[in-house]
Amino acid sequence: MLRVIEQEEPPFEPTLAALATRGETDLLAVEPAVRAILDEIREGGDPALLSVTQRIDGRTPAPLVFGPDAMREALGSLSAEHRDALTLAAARIRAFHEHQREPGRSFTDSDGVRLGWRIRPLQRVGVYAPGGKARYPSSVLMAAIPARVAGVREVVVCTPRPTAEVLAAASIAGVDQVFDLGGAVAVGALAYGTATVPRVDKIVGPGNLYVTAAKRLVFGRVAIDGLAGPSEILVVADDHANPEVVAADLLSQAEHDEAAYPLLVTLSRSMANRVNAALVAQLARLPRREVAQASVSTHGMCFVVRSLDDAARVATTLAAEHLALLVRDPDALFANIDAAGAVFLGDFTPEAAGDYLAGPSHVLPTGGAVRFSSPLGVYDFVTRTSIIQYDREALCKHADAIVSLARLEGLEAHARAVLTRTQG
Repeated sequence: MLRVIEQEEPPFEPTLAALATRGETDLLAVEPAVRAILDEIREGGDPALLSVTQRIDGRTPAPLVFGPDAMREALGSLSAEHRDALTLAAARIRAFHEHQREPGRSFTDSDGVRLGWRIRPLQRVGVYAPGGKARYPSSVLMAAIPARVAGVREVVVCTPRPTAEVLAAASIAGVDQVFDLGGAVAVGALAYGTATVPRVDKIVGPGNLYVTAAKRLVFGRVAIDGLAGPSEILVVADDHANPEVVAADLLSQAEHDEAAYPLLVTLSRSMANRVNAALVAQLARLPRREVAQASVSTHGMCFVVRSLDDAARVATTLAAEHLALLVRDPDALFANIDAAGAVFLGDFTPEAAGDYLAGPSHVLPTGGAVRFSSPLGVYDFVTRTSIIQYDREALCKHADAIVSLARLEGLEAHARAVLTRTQG
C-alpha cells in the first residue's frame, strides 16, 4: 500500500522535499562501464557493436538492420484490431503536432533594422525505444512522428530485439531504419556513427540507467532530449473522486517498472484509506502484479493535505511527469500548479489516453525536470537561426552605441568593424 503521511505530521515537509529531488539519480555508479562501452563503439565501429552486445546480452543481433520492407511485413502480420489502433494513434499524434509547426518570421523595426529568425529541421534523428520488461510501439510513434512533422529528413530507431509491434509502428511513423541495438551500445552507435549505423544530430527517447548515462556522456557531440528517469504519476483527488479510479491511475504507472513513482495527494485520511484498499484489490488481479507491487511498496506515497491550495503547492513542488486531477474543478486547480509534464483533467481522462491516443507526445521529462523542460514536440527537432540586416542609415543610428559598448569591453576591433562602415 501507499505510505500515508498527513500535513500535520512532522515528517511531511522533509518527505516532500526528499521526493522533490528524486530526479538526482546517481549515474556515477554506471558511468565508468558506460564510458568504456562508448569508447569501444567509437573506436571499433560495426564489429564493436556486435562484440559488445554479445558480451553484455549474450547474443549477436541478426539481422542488425530492419529496412522498410521488413517494417511493412511486420505491419501486415498484426491483427486488424492492432493495426487499426496504431494507425488511429499515429493520425492523432500527427494532427496534434501539426499545430506546433512554426514558420519563422522576419520584420523591420522602428530603427530600420531587419530582424527575425529562420527555422529549419534537423537532418537526422535517432529514436531510442526501450525493450526489456515490455514492448513500446507507442514510444516509436510518439517520438518519430513529431520528428517527421518537423521535416526531419531521416529518422532511425534503435531498440533491443525489435518485435513485430515495434517494427509495425516504425512503418506507420515513416521510420527509415530500425537497428537491433540497446543500452549504451545503441547510444554510442547513434552518437558516433559506424559503417552501418548513421551518426545522428539528436537522440531522443527514454531508456534505463545505462541509456541515460550514455546520453549524458555523448551530449555535446549530439543533442539529446533530456535525462529520463523512472516513470511517475501524481494523482490529486478530492473527496468526490472514485477511489477505484484513483487506484487504477496509480497502477497504470506502477506496472511500468519497479522503480516507478505512484504518488497521491488527497484531502482526507478516509480517501487515502479507500484508495489503499482499492490498490490491494486491483493488484491481486493485475498480470504485472510483482512489478506494480514493488513500485507501490518502494515509492508509493500519499500526502494528506488540508486544502486544494496545499495540494497545488505539493503538486508544484513534486513537478510530476504525469499529473491527474480527479477533483470537482480540475481547471481551477491546474491554474494554481506551476509544473507538470502532462495534465489529465477530470474523471474521464485516464493517463493511458495520453500514453497512447490523445495526441501529445508521451515522451515527458521525469524526476522534477518539468520545472525547466517540456514534453517532446516538433520544437525539439528544429534549429533557429537569427536574422540581422542593417542598411547604412540604420547602422549609423546605432554606431555610437555599438562602438561605446565595444570599447567598454576593451574590444577595439569590434568598434572598428562599425567605424569602417560608417566613416568616410
